[in-house]
Amino acid sequence: MSALAILMIVIAYLIGSISSAVLICRAFRLDDPRLRGSGNPGATNVYRLGGPVPAGLTLFADVLKGMLPVWAAYYLAIPPIALGLVAVAACLGHIYPLYFKFQGGKAVATALGAMFPVASEMAILLIVTWLLVFWVSRVSSLAALITVALSPVYAWFIKPQYTIPAIMLAALIIWRHRANIVRLWKGTEVGFSGAKRSTKKTKPNKTPHE
Repeated sequence: MSALAILMIVIAYLIGSISSAVLICRAFRLDDPRLRGSGNPGATNVYRLGGPVPAGLTLFADVLKGMLPVWAAYYLAIPPIALGLVAVAACLGHIYPLYFKFQGGKAVATALGAMFPVASEMAILLIVTWLLVFWVSRVSSLAALITVALSPVYAWFIKPQYTIPAIMLAALIIWRHRANIVRLWKGTEVGFSGAKRSTKKTKPNKTPHE
């Protein structure tokens, strides 16, 4: 692996480590999303705490965290496997953020952002898949799991050279959702309530809901 690829992997992790949910909640004077709601610092939990505006900003920023380093690596002609490692590094930064005591989220939006620069058609298919599954089930984690599980299939038909990077990202996101998988299997996973704002302070779960 080239020195340039290694540098981009490090940069991707550092960018991914910027916790959009925590910073945006601070800007809107909301509670720390790691300590309220589901305990997951992601757009879904920010919506529960503050509504659509901070949630939308969180989603946009999380997508950018994956998009920017992969876009840079793509235009620097880094090979597909190394490009996959750049994407994984951005997601690992989101999951284990260096600047926020390694307490991060599930990295679904960041993974989606990482796919835009190399295969926008696939990214659009993934968005449509997530929306359809979520519309039917109202369970964010289920929508995420089905979407990322299909990403290598979409990659195989659209840009086969990126199938292995897609598998790498899918494996990471599925592993991060392992507790959600157990709850889905048991039928105890919490769906999207649609609550605009949380009023009762709760301790974060050890394995936060999506």
